[in-house]
Amino acid sequence: MGEGTNSPGNIAAVVRALEGLHAAVGKLSQEYGDTLGIRRLVSDVARLSDDLAELGPPDPRHRPGPVPEELEEIPDVEYDASMWTDAEHEGFGAPDRHAP
Repeated sequence: MGEGTNSPGNIAAVVRALEGLHAAVGKLSQEYGDTLGIRRLVSDVARLSDDLAELGPPDPRHRPGPVPEELEEIPDVEYDASMWTDAEHEGFGAPDRHAP
């Protein structure tokens, strides 16, 4: 099977995530009590569950795109200066050459 074609497995993963979210919001409710924010969170989780239940099977004409790859984090550290040896400065050219 290709990517995105395992709809029951994908649905099950979302159901598990929603169950975890429901449990987490329940714990927050115990900690915070019946506040507007908690009521909204409970309502949002219920709405997500309802939306998932109404989703139905995927459109057979839909062709899923590629799954985006995870982003690679690039550390914010200085590069080794030797990496720039013999490099040209954009717009200035090489430091040892002059324009004609």
